[in-house]
Order: sequence, then C-alpha cells, then structure tokens
Amino acid sequence: MSIVTANGLSKYYGAELIFDEVSFQVARGDKIALVGVNGAGKSTLVKIIAGLEPPSEGRVAPAKGQRLAYLTQEPRFEPGRTLWNEMEHAFDYLQQVQQELSALEHAIADHAAPTWEQTMERYGELQARFELAGGYEMDQRIRRTLQGLSFREEQYHQQLSQFSGGQKTRAALAATLLSNPDLLLLDEPTNHLDLEALEWLEGFLKAWQGALIVISHDRYFLDRVTTRTWEMAFGRMEDYPGAYTRYLELKAERMERRLKDFEAQQEFIARTEEFIRRNKAGQRSKEAKGREKRLNRLKETLLKEKPRDASQLKIFLDSKLRSGELTLALDKLVVGYPPDLSRNGSSQPTELLRIGELSMQRGQRVALLGPNGAGKTTLLRTLVGELPRLGGSLRLGHNVQVGYYAQGHDQLDFAATVLEEVRRVEPLMSEERARTILGTFLFSGDDVFKPVSALSGGERSRLALAQLTLKPGNLLVLDEPTNHLDIQAREALEGVLNAYGGSILFVSHDRYFIDAVADTIWMLRDGGVEQFFGNYSEYAAQQARLAEQETQRQTGSSQQPAGNNRQSGGAQGEDRRRKRRQQQIEAEVARIEAELKQLSGQIEQAGTRGDVARITSLGERYAQLESQLHERYDEWSQVAE
Repeated sequence: MSIVTANGLSKYYGAELIFDEVSFQVARGDKIALVGVNGAGKSTLVKIIAGLEPPSEGRVAPAKGQRLAYLTQEPRFEPGRTLWNEMEHAFDYLQQVQQELSALEHAIADHAAPTWEQTMERYGELQARFELAGGYEMDQRIRRTLQGLSFREEQYHQQLSQFSGGQKTRAALAATLLSNPDLLLLDEPTNHLDLEALEWLEGFLKAWQGALIVISHDRYFLDRVTTRTWEMAFGRMEDYPGAYTRYLELKAERMERRLKDFEAQQEFIARTEEFIRRNKAGQRSKEAKGREKRLNRLKETLLKEKPRDASQLKIFLDSKLRSGELTLALDKLVVGYPPDLSRNGSSQPTELLRIGELSMQRGQRVALLGPNGAGKTTLLRTLVGELPRLGGSLRLGHNVQVGYYAQGHDQLDFAATVLEEVRRVEPLMSEERARTILGTFLFSGDDVFKPVSALSGGERSRLALAQLTLKPGNLLVLDEPTNHLDIQAREALEGVLNAYGGSILFVSHDRYFIDAVADTIWMLRDGGVEQFFGNYSEYAAQQARLAEQETQRQTGSSQQPAGNNRQSGGAQGEDRRRKRRQQQIEAEVARIEAELKQLSGQIEQAGTRGDVARITSLGERYAQLESQLHERYDEWSQVAE
C-alpha cells in the first residue's frame, strides 16, 4: 500500500531549476535513504513531501488518513516549553483519541440509546488504536527515548531555550520519533549524536514498522537502517533497490552500461551522418534522405549528453617534513579548564580527563572517541596549545609540526573573502594560484569573492581544508573534519588521508570514515583513555564479545545448582579470580594480535618505500610482540587447567 505518491515534481527558485520531473511512490515499511551532493535539492524535496513547501510543477498525494512527521535541520520550539512538555506535545494525536474515548464512555453508559451498539463498536476501535500506539505507556516511552538520546533525568523539566543547539536537535528528534507517524521524514538526524545515541537510533529505526525517508551523510548509519536509496543529481532523481553500499555497486554498473550505450549511439550517429554526407547528392540520395529523417527522429529519444558524475574534491596533503619515530607522548596528563575558563564559574579548575602513559608513533592514525562532553575537543585543544594542561606532561617528538582543523572553523576570519582567507596562509601567493587551489575545493567564478560569513557549513569546511593543505605539518589534529561535508567530499578526504605520510589524531562520529582512516582507537571513558589497536568495527566487535562473555558469566553464576553455593568463600573467590584473569588474558591477546596486524601493514608499507631503518625497528617490535603473544597463550592454558 502506498503512503505517498508524487508525479512530475519540479522546483525552481527564481530562474534556477533545482530538480525536474521527479516521480515516486513510498510504500508502507519502506526505509529510504535520500543522498546527493550539497545543493542537489534533497531538503527541498523532503519539505515538499511534508507539505511545507509547494512544488513549482507536479503534485504530492498522501494516502487518506496517513500521518507524516518531519524533522528539520534547525528545530524551533514554543517559548517557555520544557523538554518534557515537548515530548508530551508529540502525543497530541493520542490525546485527541483519549478525549473521544472519555466522551464515548458517557454515551455507552446509556444502554437504551438506539446507537449504543455503534457507539460500543467505535469505542472498541479507538481503544485498540490507543493501546496499539502505546497510549497506556506514554511516560515510559518518553523516558526510554530521552535516555536513548543521552538526556539526563535532571534535564527533563529544563526549558528548551536553555539548551545548546545540539541538545535542541536531539530534543526535536525525540519528539519526532514519539509522534509515531506513518511516514517519518528525517533531515540529518545523526548530527550532534554521539556513538551511543547513534547506535540507539539505529536500533529504534530498524525495529520501527513505519516508512522512513532520511537525508544523512553517515554511510554506516544508512547501511544499517535503509533498504532503498534515492539519489538526487543534476536535477533528476534515481531509485536504487538497496542500502548505501549496494547503491554504490548498482550505480557503478548503471553508469558503465549508460556510458557504453552513449558511445555506441555516438558511433552510430557518426556513421549515419557520414553516409548522408557522402550520398545526399548521389545515386543513393533517396536512401540518404530517408536515413536523415529517421536519424532526426531518433535523436529526440537518444541520450543528449555523456553520462556524468558529480565533481569531486581534489585534495592533496604533503607532510613535507619527516618526524622522528615518536610523534606524541603523554604522561599523567590532566586535561580540563583552568579557573578563568571553567564552565561552571568555579574558582577551581574543571578536570575532565586523567591520562596515564600514552603515545603515538610516526604514521599512526588515531580516532579519538567518546560520549559528548567527555573531553575530546578539550584534549585536542590542549595538545595544540590552545588550552593549558592542568598537570602531567605532553611532549611532541623530534621534528613534529602540527596542522590543526577546528570543529567550529575558529581559524577562519568571517569578515574576509574566500580568496583572502586562502592567501592569508601564504601571503605571497598569486591570485591565479589561489583561484586554482580553490577550484580543486569546488569554489569557482565569483564564489571566491564571497565573504566567509555568507558561506554554508559545507563551504566553510572545504575552505578550512584548503587552508590546511597549505600549512606544513606531519601531525594532523582534526576535530570533526567530516561535519557538513557531503558523502562525495568525505570519500575524497578519506582517500587523501590514507595517502598522507604523517600521523593523524582525529575526532569523528562518522564510523565509516573511522573505519577507512583509523588504525587505533582512543576511547574516552570514565575520565580516562582506553587504547585499542584496530578500527571502529573491530573495536565494536571486541566490545560485543566482552559484553557477551559478561552476560554468560552472570547467567552461568546465577544458574548454578544450590549445592554449588555451599562451597567455601575461599573457593568461590578463587574461581572468580581465575575467570577474571582469563578475561584479562583474552583482552591482552586481542590487543597484541591487533597490534601485530597493524605492524604487518606498516612493515609492508616501509618495504614498498625501501625504508630499511623503519623495517628494522618495526621488525624488532614485531618479534617482541610475538614473544609476548606466546607467553599469554601459555598463561591462558595454565589458568584454564
């Protein structure tokens, strides 16, 4: 059953065509990803579906009685409303049902009424609808949703006007999810979510029975949640039956087929036109004129231009200077805010993190992860010298130069033009070279004269990346470099970072990006840092295994026969210590194996470059780890026995 049908949608802003002749159907249970470069018209299309903006041509027809809910990128709330008030407001549709139920209760009290049976039937329908929609557990649903999106209980009755932009976005998302529509329209719902909230949202949407259209640049999220992909490009929309990764495969096949068809038709046209030219005035002129007429009719149905794909960022990063083997060393580092910058106005420093011994080696790529508020940005700002450390030591290695990308684009002068900002990094750069560099970051024509204050978030991100490529540095410190970038730009950035010869420490919530770039995870948890050698998927798999082992341990201990509980406290304690040591050894084995895998790749890279010194040092470390691994295996066997 179709929830929404659209035919021949076109949209103009003034004389500019955004998209043309877009038609589709959305069936119950469809989970659709809407992808495309920034400016392709994705948000405009969703607003038209939601009825918030009219199309220039065509029409959208929702099925009768179907409810739609739309999450905008910039939510607004009524003044004075608290977080809990906003969540209750999401249940307005159920409160209307509840009011009708109350009115019917008075009517069915009169058994002699001639319409009593019809009233009872209506009451039963409404009651079933109310129960099915969760009307009897509103408070529990509100609490589960708010907790899943990382809201604390003390925030429930706080006014929304006091919330940060990210908190307001999460509040709007919670209210949209609670409204339980037939079709959910989400525009960038993953913005401002930490990994825990992201995973909760994925679980919610996967289990949700309604239809979904979602705009997101988070490819990992799209792969886990969606089953169909709409691509907006060059004013058209194409439908692909699969999630993001499958869409890429199908698109590549479709582009290859169209390119072959285009080349074949161009060859046919050239042959036919050559025949017409040679024979139009000769003995075969009648045949030539007939072919010309057929060719002219055929040209109306053929491809008008060569199949094309969106322009790509062309980024180049050069570390320019080789650092020593050690890039960064932390020892008992305390990270936070001094009293004059303390968030709570206290005369005491605000401490966020205590880090024991931690280091980065040349060529290492570290993803810094953790919940919102854990101190990720604060740690990066401390490393680059924007904030003083509260204790301990922080040391950069020999010849290490840092290139820093700030999340809020703080390094940009908002009063300057795009061209002035690029030339500010290299004052002697000619305008011609500056415009060439900006062209690779998709700034063309008069775009270079725009003030930075007038740029979109994605344009500012591209400008900040352009500046970064002009600065010497062999340690990149990147704070949310993928924010505001569309998928094509993220993929371009992944490629350049993987080819980069220096070290990288970055914060990101884009798990696809983390998997593509990182070889090490630093997870901020409980005021400290846990190190894991591997990418995000490997880290998540390890955490799932540990959680399963813990569940099995607890289940096993709770299901022991009563007689086993009579063993002495000393024997029970010994058994717990043995199991705990086994788990510790297993975790150490996983860590060593991951580091060996990483070292193997680094040795292979060094071999390709012919870096004998690097191969020697890595080989020594590899031998040490192999020895440690054998020792752990032997110890595990002894403990198990």
